[in-house]
Amino acid sequence: MFIDQVSIYVKAGDGGNGIAAFRREKYVPKGGPAGGDGGHGGDVIFEVDEGLNTLIDFRYNRHFKGDRGENGMSKGKHGKDANPLVVPVPPGTSVYDEDTDELIADLTTHGERATIAQGGIGGRGNIRFASSRNPAPNLAENGEPGEEKNIRVELKVIADVGLVGFPSVGKSTLLSVVTAARPKIADYHFTTLSPNLGVVDTEDGRSFVMADLPGLIEGAHEGVGLGHQFLRHVERTRLIVHVIDMASIEGRDPYDDYVKIKEELVAYDEKLSEKKQMIVANKMDMPDAEENLAVFTKKLKDATTPIYPVSSITKEGLTVLLYSIADELEKIPKTVAVEAEVVIQHKATEKSFVITREDDGAFILSGEKIEKMFKMTDFSSDEGTQRFARRLRHLGVDDALRKRGAKDGDIVRLLDFEFEFID
Repeated sequence: MFIDQVSIYVKAGDGGNGIAAFRREKYVPKGGPAGGDGGHGGDVIFEVDEGLNTLIDFRYNRHFKGDRGENGMSKGKHGKDANPLVVPVPPGTSVYDEDTDELIADLTTHGERATIAQGGIGGRGNIRFASSRNPAPNLAENGEPGEEKNIRVELKVIADVGLVGFPSVGKSTLLSVVTAARPKIADYHFTTLSPNLGVVDTEDGRSFVMADLPGLIEGAHEGVGLGHQFLRHVERTRLIVHVIDMASIEGRDPYDDYVKIKEELVAYDEKLSEKKQMIVANKMDMPDAEENLAVFTKKLKDATTPIYPVSSITKEGLTVLLYSIADELEKIPKTVAVEAEVVIQHKATEKSFVITREDDGAFILSGEKIEKMFKMTDFSSDEGTQRFARRLRHLGVDDALRKRGAKDGDIVRLLDFEFEFID
């Protein structure tokens, strides 16, 4: 098992703007408010799809943006809410906030959903602000901006296919040819120390994860060499593929190699013999390979285990092998890498605002709540501007500025807005 990860950007849809509109029907008093609310922006939702097993789609698309809510309309009509953007992810996907490293969601079961970024609420139309004192306010809110986040998507990957065989039979080379994995490859007699994994994409659009598992030596089931560490990796795969050096470059008998590997697997756990298995007769471009394959086939009594002659160097036979593996995997149930429930981490409540000081003496207002108020205010309307000033006072901004030493005429900044403090 290994962890694949991709960093992406998500932006939920902004809420639609409210509208300051007025009814003109004969039966409604002139100037009566009739501006509808804006619709909510679309959430960005991750949904588990058991048909996926890699993060490869995220490597081609690293930006996901939800739709904006519809603006409010006249005659009291509200704008439509935007549909959520549903992004399919494979089972075992964990989502982290890239900036805080906090876990946002852990998704494992088919159909499970988690809202990764929430769409902004729609701005209120002027119908919401009508009162006996002001039955026709020229006031409406902008839609709330949708959440935006830099996130890290991680997948705990368990290989679908495990390549097994003695050291130097060509497992690493085969993996490097059929996937984008780049394991260290050399003519050595010791074995790979840890699994190398890669994603195979067949020409007909199917994909699966293949692992070059550490090579076996005799006595592995008793813990000799990598022993149990190797066999635990085999245990997790859905399909076992025996890679045999059919050219016998190391001087070993190909059939004896195959028998010893099977004996080690069964000695560790008899259930491994129940897993579907294939045989890859590798290095068929080398001398004596054809003759050795004929002898191997004659000795093999298990007619249910198919043999695929291939050459990782010339790539002969690889297409047939990969299609056959993909066909077989479609018949074998998948297992989820991690058993867990959906976990959603909620942010702790933050202060409404924070006041800091710039080098030029200006006071800087910041904070999620106050910035949200600013973005939802329509400053083209006098009533909207006045309402924003009242809300600042209600939050205690004026008093807080005084305590920090603000005086008449001092500059106060909030995002890209700059104004004078009046005591």
